[in-house]
Amino acid sequence: MKKPIWIKNIQQLATLASKKEGPRSKEAMSELGIIEDGSLWIEGGIIQAVGSTIELEQRYATRVNEADIVDATSHLVTPGLIDPHTHVAYGGSRAREFEMRLEGVPYMDIMNAGGGIHATTRMTRESTEEELIIQTTKRLDSFMQHGVTTVEGKSGYGMNLETELKQLRVMKHLQENHPIDLVPTFMGAHAVPPDYKGKEEEFVDHLILDMLPVVAEEKLAEFNDVFCEKGVFTPEQSERILEAGKKYGLIPKIHADEIVAYGGAELAAKVGAISAEHLLKASDEGIKAMAKSGTIACLLPATALYLREEAAEGRKMIDEGVAVAISTDCNPGSSPTTSMPLVMNLACILMRLTPAEALTAATYNAACAINRQDRIGSLEVGKQADIALWNVKNYQELQYLFGVNHLKAVWKKGIKVVG
Repeated sequence: MKKPIWIKNIQQLATLASKKEGPRSKEAMSELGIIEDGSLWIEGGIIQAVGSTIELEQRYATRVNEADIVDATSHLVTPGLIDPHTHVAYGGSRAREFEMRLEGVPYMDIMNAGGGIHATTRMTRESTEEELIIQTTKRLDSFMQHGVTTVEGKSGYGMNLETELKQLRVMKHLQENHPIDLVPTFMGAHAVPPDYKGKEEEFVDHLILDMLPVVAEEKLAEFNDVFCEKGVFTPEQSERILEAGKKYGLIPKIHADEIVAYGGAELAAKVGAISAEHLLKASDEGIKAMAKSGTIACLLPATALYLREEAAEGRKMIDEGVAVAISTDCNPGSSPTTSMPLVMNLACILMRLTPAEALTAATYNAACAINRQDRIGSLEVGKQADIALWNVKNYQELQYLFGVNHLKAVWKKGIKVVG
């Protein structure tokens, strides 16, 4: 029988507890449920008590000697961070492309020369499952070292059934064997393969008729994502793919309005997508539609920075009533990072989120974006003991001291995995 864990004397405990159910927007994104001189009691991987150190000291007076005690004096404790949008399982590297772009080579020239997403598709197709497991494990280890305890992962670097299934099976293996919880999304509609150029409708039919049934039968994904963008999948094609996925129980997500305003945010609201991603060019009408439908805006400030683009209008979205989550968008081409702390910093600097809103976006709202808010995203009795201990005194310092990894320790389901 494992010992209970008592984390006490926490200078600032940000529980993220709130009376509001579901994704948080507007003022609710600033409600962090803070307890000064806080304390947590954990048993069996589950949070059993949350309160002040004095309260828990009295409550567990006869059991203190049973517990592993962690003194968190002068430290911040938050829920483990959650990354709700990644492409974490892929083969190879595109480091040379990064250098080429800085040398002035246009992205489309790189793409037409066999680079870009097609290069990653080629390298992922050529990688064995074992090779993908090794590469993806390294990325998940790095996520954990940055305070992340749950990661969503998309397929999409296959563009054929065999490789899409390979990516999803790799993620299933890692969900069962890595401390991080890995939540799978099928994204066969990431791009149109070169051999389907001019036959895009055939590829959409192939996705719907041949890929989706197998993914569903093998229970390899919970979500179905599509890149709705000019030159990729039209709103009409995207709607067909997402509606087809719903028939198999796959919850819709959508890459929307990243490069041009293309009606993606409006479509996300129409199909009842749990989240819409990117949204750099989302229209005012699309933002209003998402606020009304409850679709979460999953914003990716590191991607905007890496591509030297203007970030999505996070401040405007929150003010309009959209619930906002944030993510690394970990991928080989436009955001090869695993640092959610950096993403929180960038959300404040580039999108004008407040430090409190950024923390909510990286924890509770991120949990909502992957349908996990019943078990993670806040530190409350009955939830998983997914906990991050930071070497700062309060949540403001976590965002203010940017570009630094302040992590001291992580517990996943009550097991110390970092520190």
